[in-house]
Amino acid sequence: MSPLLYVLAVVLYVVTVAFFALTVRRLLGVQVSLFRTAVATLIALTISRPLLRALVTEPSGYEDTLEGIGENAVPTVELGLYLALLGAVTFVVAMVLLVLAEVLVPDGSLPGPLELWRGWRGRLARSGRYAEILRIATRHGLARFLRGRRHLSLGSVAERRDLARSLRHAMEDGGVTFVKLGQQLSTRRDLLPPEFVAELAQLQDHVAPVAWEEMAERIRTEIGREPDDVFAEIDREALASASIAQVHAARLHSGRRVVVKIQRPGIERDVERDLDIVTRLAQMLEARTGWGRSIGLRDLAAGFADALAEELDFTIERDNMRGVAAALEHSGTSGITVPAPIAELSTARVLVMDRLDGVPLGVAESTLRGLGPDMRSQLAATLLQTVMDQLLESGVFHVDLHPGNVLVADDGTLGMLDLGSVGRLGAKTRRSMGQFLAAIGTGDSVAASDALLELVERPEEIDERSLEQAIGALILRFTTGGTTDGAAAFTSLFSLISTYGLGVPPEVAAVFRAMATLESTLRALDPGYDLVTEAKTLGRSRIAGLATPARLKETVEQELGSLVPILRRLPRRVDRLADAAEHGRLTANVRLFADVRDRQVVTNLVHRTLLTVLAATTGLMSVGLFTIRGGPPVTDGVTLYTIMATGLFVISVILGLRVLITIFKRDEP
Repeated sequence: MSPLLYVLAVVLYVVTVAFFALTVRRLLGVQVSLFRTAVATLIALTISRPLLRALVTEPSGYEDTLEGIGENAVPTVELGLYLALLGAVTFVVAMVLLVLAEVLVPDGSLPGPLELWRGWRGRLARSGRYAEILRIATRHGLARFLRGRRHLSLGSVAERRDLARSLRHAMEDGGVTFVKLGQQLSTRRDLLPPEFVAELAQLQDHVAPVAWEEMAERIRTEIGREPDDVFAEIDREALASASIAQVHAARLHSGRRVVVKIQRPGIERDVERDLDIVTRLAQMLEARTGWGRSIGLRDLAAGFADALAEELDFTIERDNMRGVAAALEHSGTSGITVPAPIAELSTARVLVMDRLDGVPLGVAESTLRGLGPDMRSQLAATLLQTVMDQLLESGVFHVDLHPGNVLVADDGTLGMLDLGSVGRLGAKTRRSMGQFLAAIGTGDSVAASDALLELVERPEEIDERSLEQAIGALILRFTTGGTTDGAAAFTSLFSLISTYGLGVPPEVAAVFRAMATLESTLRALDPGYDLVTEAKTLGRSRIAGLATPARLKETVEQELGSLVPILRRLPRRVDRLADAAEHGRLTANVRLFADVRDRQVVTNLVHRTLLTVLAATTGLMSVGLFTIRGGPPVTDGVTLYTIMATGLFVISVILGLRVLITIFKRDEP
């Protein structure tokens, strides 16, 4: 055979496979992957002829017809019926293979070829990242701590300080994810020794800076002008270097003192790679663990990814600074400031803002000593009140207010930095949060339980009485002279939420994270500050504030404002109801299947039942026709009844397979 005929044969075979595959998918009536259908069709085309040959005698001249040569290559009725039967058998075999595959390996449970290729490339990239992390740990002498053994040689302060320094250097080399982890750990003085807290605190403002030439190029790219044309002077040495950006002190031509926050080059690629690892880990834990499902680990990872994406967009931080500054001004808060951004010089990767006076709280011990104990306690109270106002009034709050993000000036003024990471609460969530805090302040476990259920995602079944008792015990434990450790209180609250299967929305989880981080900042301002007691006091004061004449008037006005439109329409509607009842026209309509999902379930059930009845009916008709002797002859040995019985049998099998695959498909309602 010539090469051209081979090419034509291959093309014809591919077209045949595609035709059979698309027809099989259509007959089954469900979405099955094209790759799986093509494989089933190829197998069916291969085995259908030998299978049919074992059941039925192959007509003479079939081989010659396929070859297209020979004297016997004349189409006959018998040959046409055989080809039709072979096609029907091929369809049935392909559908049977797909149903069996759906039973054994459901569609979607294994990745397709493209997913395998992409997944393999992703695994290679992640494996490279894992190997890089191991090399970093080894280079800094941390590999011996990865074996899970106890090390008793770290008893001295000097040895712990050396280890903490090695850990800090390793986290700096590890990139954004590990720097963020170090920042969180530096706020947990209750978990880590002082040497580690002090060393990891340097990650907040002392990450190894990028060379000025790269930062200057970033300014040129983003602003479109040379740095010397934009600023009268700019310090080439970084004022501070964080995991995402570094800051340079500068002065505008107007004489205004500013700082320039410049995003580190290549950070987007690193964040995308690490977020992929975090997301995959969260998906695995949520799928395999009960606690992962109970806290909604996948949603939390998605929330973390969204928050990190916001931190990479400096225009969001610019808008956040404006919003927080407006809220501070509206509340009349004094002693706390935020930088004012310069919009015309700010982009998504470069942010220019006013420079605040002061030093980071993490290294401000000498400044705090100069302020005195009373001033330090007042500063802590002011900061807590400001954060509570953000949570309950404005709805925009700082979620990462660790000591590195708070400046302390010599006069005691506090400055909030790094407003790229903020949380946002809607009016309903703020109201529920305020009710929860007020209930804790009064020790009302019933009200606290109701407010908590408004904040979280409640399961279908929950023992509310048991939850009320558990919350009551929690309130008594932490607000009646017992332990006042804020970290322990938040840990116990999370344990309670997990025990009762309550899902925590990302915005509410951000509140808990903000309060847990805030405690270490308050303790840095005032070591004796009691967050639990002060939160309880704020809860009581909030109730008292709601009972003031001015606030009651405001609340009544708001409620009446929402009720007036309803009250205005009420007399007319009552009159219509009374008139309808008087004349016997009052009826009540109940739609049992108003929800589209209910209608879909019933429709699918009816369809499956109808298909089952049709499959059984055609099967019985086929059996009946097969048992009838005689009938109009079509060919020698083949009657019309035999052809009809065979067709009905194929239809019965197709309908039965269609019912089976809709049962085995997991995504079918």
